[in-house]
Amino acid sequence: MDKRGARFFAIGATALSALVFGALTLDSHRQFDKLTNAQNLTPQVVSGKDVWHKYNCINCHTLFGEGAYYAPDLTKITQHRGEAYLTAYMRDPSRFYDEQRHRRLMPRQNLSEQEIKDLIVFLDWVSKVDNQGWPPRPILVTGATIPGTDLSAEQRRQGPSPGTPQTLPPGARPVTPEQDPIALGQALFRSVQPACNACHSVAPGVNLAGPSLSGLATRAAQTVADPGYKGGARDAAGYIRESIVQPSAHLVPGAMYSANGQSFMPNTYGSSLQPQQIDQLVAYLATLK
Repeated sequence: MDKRGARFFAIGATALSALVFGALTLDSHRQFDKLTNAQNLTPQVVSGKDVWHKYNCINCHTLFGEGAYYAPDLTKITQHRGEAYLTAYMRDPSRFYDEQRHRRLMPRQNLSEQEIKDLIVFLDWVSKVDNQGWPPRPILVTGATIPGTDLSAEQRRQGPSPGTPQTLPPGARPVTPEQDPIALGQALFRSVQPACNACHSVAPGVNLAGPSLSGLATRAAQTVADPGYKGGARDAAGYIRESIVQPSAHLVPGAMYSANGQSFMPNTYGSSLQPQQIDQLVAYLATLK
């Protein structure tokens, strides 16, 4: 190729690249409203965004993977924690985490009740933005380790590598391809939205946002037999089912998992899960004795 041909090739390639780039830019702008959940951008969402900036939340937290990385990414936080939990947490974070145990302590910002409501609405709007899988996984702060395993926190978040044996916590069962309701329930425990294992561990003594479910079936039977029980279940399986679909039917006295008569457990599973899925979850949880 002579100089003239090389010049025309460079000009043509540049023009073609510019055309493709321009087309992709126009296509992105065409989809922005849908991708960014713009149709639900209400005045309360904007007010919540102002609260986010006012208290410099991004100095510690991240949204869409962007921020300080000192504290958890909050892109999908409202899909992992319900409004009751987030409200109580923002009122007084020290009731949930302490510096001695977790080596971190979110400062109490003294937000007003309206600021808390607006901030939760903003975070809920953020959670519905189509971020196309970014960040690839939420940054979870649990403040706990699973006894009896030698996996790091990062390895537990990512899961086992192909061909690598996995050390399972107590009560866990390997998921089999057979239509085993217990194995299917264990799979649902990790895959439903919000994911059960985002708040609950099945290892003894490992309390996350919710209590450890180790020994759940035994405690369920004891709770139903207790005269102070206020729910409608008649046996352990019924209590487990009730805890999934009606978490506020019975609140454990003195436990920091509820506020103002409302459980922090999401109350959406009864409508978001099919009856057979609830049966599978109950079947799995009933094995945790």
